[in-house]
Amino acid sequence: MFDVLVFLFENCGAFQACRDADSIARQLTAAGFDDDEITDAIAWLRDLDQVTSDNIALRAPTDGAFRVYAGFEVGRLTPRGIAFLTFLETEGQLTPTQREIVIERALAVREAPVALAKLKVIVLMVLWSQQADIDALMLEELLDDGADRDLH
Repeated sequence: MFDVLVFLFENCGAFQACRDADSIARQLTAAGFDDDEITDAIAWLRDLDQVTSDNIALRAPTDGAFRVYAGFEVGRLTPRGIAFLTFLETEGQLTPTQREIVIERALAVREAPVALAKLKVIVLMVLWSQQADIDALMLEELLDDGADRDLH
């Protein structure tokens, strides 16, 4: 499913362009993705759209506020993933509301724990769905799957 999400990010342009599930499914089938991956990705994106439209922060966080993670969240997100989310929020790349959407979408994934590379894709999808400006260095970090690369 995550390969499909990255493909859509790279080829769809705007998140709104991904709302026509039938044409997106045809495009993904033509690109070689299997039906189960396509179905899972489209359902996940549809749910992201719903969660994003439903999620309204009732009150802005106060200075000194912090997020306490439940045991099951730590188990699913891993300490490394939580540290990454905290870093993004501290650096102003993720709002508390966006963080909560990321957590909800990560918990909706059928695997546990959610690998850091997959959590990065979830962050990317949340920011993309909200048409947030993504810094070029942050984009590079979010698309980095952890594989060793030659530096040029």
